[in-house]
Amino acid sequence: MACATHNQNEPPLVELPALRLAPSTLGQNLALEQQLVFVRGGQRRELDALLEVDASQVRLLVQAMGQSAVRLVWDGQHLHEQRAPWLPSQVRGDRVLNDLQFALWPLSAIQAALPSDWRVEQTGNERRLLDAQGRAWLIAQDDGGLGNLRLNNLAEGYTLEVRSAPVQKDAP
Repeated sequence: MACATHNQNEPPLVELPALRLAPSTLGQNLALEQQLVFVRGGQRRELDALLEVDASQVRLLVQAMGQSAVRLVWDGQHLHEQRAPWLPSQVRGDRVLNDLQFALWPLSAIQAALPSDWRVEQTGNERRLLDAQGRAWLIAQDDGGLGNLRLNNLAEGYTLEVRSAPVQKDAP
């Protein structure tokens, strides 16, 4: 399997297309608290995240051991990224945004953004990004609820498990 053999210091096996979907194409607002488990090259990292999406912005804050690791804001045109100096260079804001959008955005919005030699297909709870030869490079499996998923990136050799819960707003 590619994720077990891909060296994390090498470039990706294939360059996945950038989605860069407008926040409004999600079609709904989201506010989720997330637990992330990132596995690459035998290393496992557990992170906490807060994801908010409305018609104008995608906002993501990722924390590790109580410290801010990365903060992303995507307005449909520009990706603003603040990173902690200790964050590994392999964790890229554009890749994080693509993973989020591939897993959560409607299939039609993803397909419309892909170059002609890529396609996305969905069967049941599994979504696959395929190249011109029909090889799947990115696989997302919905685990029974919005934001609960497993993402397998065969191009870059990692898996990401996400457990989400709606943000609980305090009553005034």
